[in-house]
Amino acid sequence: MKNTEYKTHWENIYENKNENEVSWFQKNPETSTDLIKSSNIDKTSKIIDVGAGVSRLVDNLLELGFYNIDVVDISRNAINKTKTRLGKKSELVNWIESDIINFKSDKKYQLWHDRAVFHFLNEKSQIESYKNLAENSLESGGTLIIGTFSVNGPNKCSGLSVKQYDEDSIRNVFKNKFDAVSHETVIHDTPFKTKQEFIFSTFKKK
Repeated sequence: MKNTEYKTHWENIYENKNENEVSWFQKNPETSTDLIKSSNIDKTSKIIDVGAGVSRLVDNLLELGFYNIDVVDISRNAINKTKTRLGKKSELVNWIESDIINFKSDKKYQLWHDRAVFHFLNEKSQIESYKNLAENSLESGGTLIIGTFSVNGPNKCSGLSVKQYDEDSIRNVFKNKFDAVSHETVIHDTPFKTKQEFIFSTFKKK
């Protein structure tokens, strides 16, 4: 699928579905929030949430007092829905409409968060581009948090093929510049009363 087709796909999803009408909806992104809190970054730290969609993680981060937050998503519709939900608070966030593969920034972040974007990258060139971007965007000692479908999780999401991971395979992708800190298996209960197994991996940049 071409980049323009990906964008059209996700724009259609977020234009035509409410937030609780997609399988990845979380009323409270507890795992992500807890992992970010456990990283012990301070409130001034630069955070990037990659492929956020209409996730409520940004709501939680603002409530916790973080204010250097970049939210990146390919879908303008998703960004606009989240801004509407946040109201005046949306002015505290830097919103970036971009496919993560084409994303560029001069910033150095202290924390990179990605729930359910990385596993959509099936081609070696895409994975390599993402890895290089994460390496170049995080400062030394920075935290990388990635949530993907586990080897026991679905092999498709939103009609698109995904790549499943376990501890070894996700570690191997990032091993050159990152040390693995932890891996956590999480069962996600979808709005459709089904269950999906994720693996959340935390790394520190060397």
